[in-house]
Amino acid sequence: MIFSAAKLETRLMHATTNRDEEMCSISIGVDIGGTKTHLRGCSDQGTARDLIVPTSEWRSGACDDNIPGLIALVRRFAADATPNSIAIGSHGCDDDAECGLLQQQLSNHFACPLKVVNDAELLPVTMGFSSGIGVVAGTGSIAVARDDSGKMHVAGGWGWAIGDEGSAPGLMREAGRAVRLHIDLGGARTEPFVEALCETFGLTSPTNIGTSIAQEGSASALGRHAPVVFKAANAGSLLAKRVINEGASALAQLVHHLMLGGVHDKHVVVGGGVILAQPLLADAFSHEIASRFGATVAVTFLNRPPVLGACLMAQQLRTGGASTEGPIMPQHKDVQ
Repeated sequence: MIFSAAKLETRLMHATTNRDEEMCSISIGVDIGGTKTHLRGCSDQGTARDLIVPTSEWRSGACDDNIPGLIALVRRFAADATPNSIAIGSHGCDDDAECGLLQQQLSNHFACPLKVVNDAELLPVTMGFSSGIGVVAGTGSIAVARDDSGKMHVAGGWGWAIGDEGSAPGLMREAGRAVRLHIDLGGARTEPFVEALCETFGLTSPTNIGTSIAQEGSASALGRHAPVVFKAANAGSLLAKRVINEGASALAQLVHHLMLGGVHDKHVVVGGGVILAQPLLADAFSHEIASRFGATVAVTFLNRPPVLGACLMAQQLRTGGASTEGPIMPQHKDVQ
């Protein structure tokens, strides 16, 4: 059984925090995304705190290369309080072995129950489901779920250079490919998407779009240009609309891959900065899922911060999984 995310979020909306009340013991939830890291903690007395920092502030490269930075961040966040449980959803922990390794190494530094999952696994819990497929389309793209035996199944998450279709950088990569093919086939330079990409990168010729994409050098740097795809589509570019629809189809294919691997969940919970901010991508994804699976699969879009799911996991660790209401946790009360 899980905590009631709906009840907890309702309490969140109406909570007040006594800044002077000492938080002697706290449960800590951590959502490590490709762009930002969000920590939330709460005490049995009802006090709460939040901290949001750029992930690049403490992490570069693979998860296990940055353990000292993560330990320092959690300790900074806890301050004088003692963690009684910690649950972490981490971008980049893409299989059971990686999650287990990070969990074991962190457990050597914190004397409390501790759990590490992929950040996509936070999404169903955040929305109140005991299980489900988490799909993220933001700085990267991935789909994650557990089968009936608890084994982790992952599709996607390969990085923007060769994968992450439907993510912000993935859409930009495919935008460049679409423009290249359009020009090679004799398409007009005046196509709105071609002009939009040239303007975005400050180019006089579309032949340099590929070089400009490569020079961005990272997922976050390339992904920041993704709004141009949707702007061009809204301006009538059929080329941009095709890129969006193909990205949505690739995201739906990730769900299909999980089901082929033995996952049978009927709930798909979707999060990530690009798909939640762009209705064209969200609607195209919903259409793809409905076309492939009909009424057997339901799509839910995240409308709560995924760190809430991490907090619920942390509280379950502390209570041994018993169903109980969590303490009050107001949103976004930053800790410096």
